[in-house]
Parts: sequence; C-alpha cells; structure tokens
Amino acid sequence: MMAARDVLESYEQLLQRSARMLDLARNGDWPELVEEESGYVVAVETIKRLEVDCVLEMPEARRKAELLERILEQDGETRRHLQTRRDELGLLIGDQQRQRQASQAYRGGSQVVRMSPRSR
Repeated sequence: MMAARDVLESYEQLLQRSARMLDLARNGDWPELVEEESGYVVAVETIKRLEVDCVLEMPEARRKAELLERILEQDGETRRHLQTRRDELGLLIGDQQRQRQASQAYRGGSQVVRMSPRSR
C-alpha cells in the first residue's frame, strides 16, 4: 500500500512542474514548454498509479485538494497563454496566405504573352 506522504509529494512535484510550465508560457519559450509538458503527462500517469492503493485521511485529502486547486489555476493560465499564441500564429498564417495569393495574382497578371513569328 502506498503511503499518503508519497502521493502528496508527487502532487507537490506536479505543482512545481505546473509552475515551470506557466513560467515558460509567460516567457514565450514554446519549445521548452512542450518538453516540460511531456514530463507533466508522465507525472500525472505516475500519480494515478500511486493513488490506486492509497487511502488518504482527511488532512491529507484537504492538502491534496489544495494542491489540485493550485495546479488547476496554473494550468488554466498556461492554457490561456497557449490560446493567445495559437491565435497569433493563426493571424501570421493568414497574413502569409494573403501575401502569397497577392504575389501569385501579381505575377499572373504581369506575364507578357509572346507570339511566335508564325502566329502573326
């Protein structure tokens, strides 16, 4: 049977990882955020396995709830930063598509049709 202390320590570590992810999102370090997120997913799966055989007493259950609340708050802010970044990238992609279409239209309209001497 897993000790409640081990489960709570795992939640503490998850909170720290969540805080790192939030800092990375705030700083716009997207590649590092993706890397950190991979470890986060593994940590969540580890906690699920730890909790299968663990019974928390009321004080530990309250502490777990506090940790989860903080984790969810941080995750929510991280998601908001990611949504903003996704929207920015969407605008950039739209701008590039419009530029490409304008360039193609300009090139298409500026081509001179040359006739061979026989067709004159």
